[in-house]
Amino acid sequence: MDLAYIPSPSRGVVELGPIPLRGYAFCIIIGVFVAVWLGNKRWVARGGRPGTVADIAVWAVPFGLVGGRLYHVITDYQLYFSEGRNWVDAFKIWEGGLGIWGAIALGAVGAWIGCRRRGIPLPAWADALAPGIALAQAIGRWGNWFNQELYGKATDVPWALKITSAEDGRLPGTYHPTFLYESLWCVGVALLVIWADRRFRLGHGRAFALYVASYCAGRGWIEYMRVDDAHHILGLRLNVWTAIVVFVLAVIYFVLSAKKRPGREAVVEPDGASDSSSDSGGDGEPVKLTKDSEEAEGTEEADEKDPAKKDSEAAEKS
Repeated sequence: MDLAYIPSPSRGVVELGPIPLRGYAFCIIIGVFVAVWLGNKRWVARGGRPGTVADIAVWAVPFGLVGGRLYHVITDYQLYFSEGRNWVDAFKIWEGGLGIWGAIALGAVGAWIGCRRRGIPLPAWADALAPGIALAQAIGRWGNWFNQELYGKATDVPWALKITSAEDGRLPGTYHPTFLYESLWCVGVALLVIWADRRFRLGHGRAFALYVASYCAGRGWIEYMRVDDAHHILGLRLNVWTAIVVFVLAVIYFVLSAKKRPGREAVVEPDGASDSSSDSGGDGEPVKLTKDSEEAEGTEEADEKDPAKKDSEAAEKS
């Protein structure tokens, strides 16, 4: 008899009249808002303009969703294209199935397009957004809880997850809540990146590289605990190999970037230091008045106050 466990929701969707509110989609949406909110605060703190992070996210988020879904469908194609399956289900993103590797890869392409349009460096934007992405993942993982999916091996620990659904080959019972493990790990990753960025003033994409490397370190052992169907290479799940490769690449980038471009970007966004046009020139820089220009302005003000004097001077000139 299980004395303690984490219950699973009986349904992953709540009907609000004709509108279905799906827990998985709701978690993804909340995660995106949190990432943009925190990213905006960090961007402004580094000298950027408010709203820039959201403007670029308009490009990054759709690309990321498509990339995440593509990775999932490609690596788990048997769920949609094998005998007895309906390929149309590959488009039902609300039912779950987003690969973080594809989301980050294609999301970076969208972010690059947005950054290029705004004339700002992609690494600096990625650094600002890095901990927010980790928090978005932490929130998004609870979507797996709503769908009763991606749990670990059977266990009787007090924090075990109780699965009640018997659909798609599930066996009701208590299992390791890998969704919770990854959620907590991602919160730790976000805090680590924030601390390291403040302590060492990471720049040129190194905060993002730290996020990637630390996430991969946790994803490797969490993935190893999962029992859902997956492709294996040399005895390891595909996502474990992906985590290893991406971890190595992130560490290499971090080290080489620190050697070639130490420190942090001095300017992250053109004209980011001034949003006011009343006291700035066309290039966004504040206008500095010289002594002669101040005297000229003073003369013009005096002339406007004394119209008679202004008319007499005009008569002398004529």
